[in-house]
Amino acid sequence: MWHPAREAFPEFMPQLSLLTPLGDVTLSEEDGAIVALDWGRGRDREETPLLRRAAAALQDYFDGADAGEGFDGLPLAPHGTPFRRRVWEALRRIPPGETRSYLDVARGVGCASARAIGGANGANPIPILIPCHRVVAADGSLGGYSGAEGQATKRYLLDLERRALRGRPLKGHLL
Repeated sequence: MWHPAREAFPEFMPQLSLLTPLGDVTLSEEDGAIVALDWGRGRDREETPLLRRAAAALQDYFDGADAGEGFDGLPLAPHGTPFRRRVWEALRRIPPGETRSYLDVARGVGCASARAIGGANGANPIPILIPCHRVVAADGSLGGYSGAEGQATKRYLLDLERRALRGRPLKGHLL
């Protein structure tokens, strides 16, 4: 029997779980795009070329071979309000190893409320790939993080990116 909720939330969705230093994560794909990265193991397992590519990018990221640039070419389609999607797109423009304040992001999307940015970050369905961990409080403190172990996970991800960037030769220089 057809029901509109089946189209919005399919019973079966291609998923791929992988073990990371932060524990298991599960990538989910819908209509040729990544729609979720969840903490823990998924219920469905169906590898697709896109899920394998995203998993490889995550492995490179956690191995320190990539600071997050490998996520740029992945098609992402997070479900959310138009405002939240604007915020998530702004987060994708924050370079790896750098941070922005909630207020900086708010100004960048034409919003006066840093708190609204915090709400959008907390609702981010694709953490790490949409780098909400790169958003910090105006005073430089970490602020919140809803994934895995909270602030400890946020600090780990920021440190991981900074280490990966420090280990690279400068562009244009001979070794």
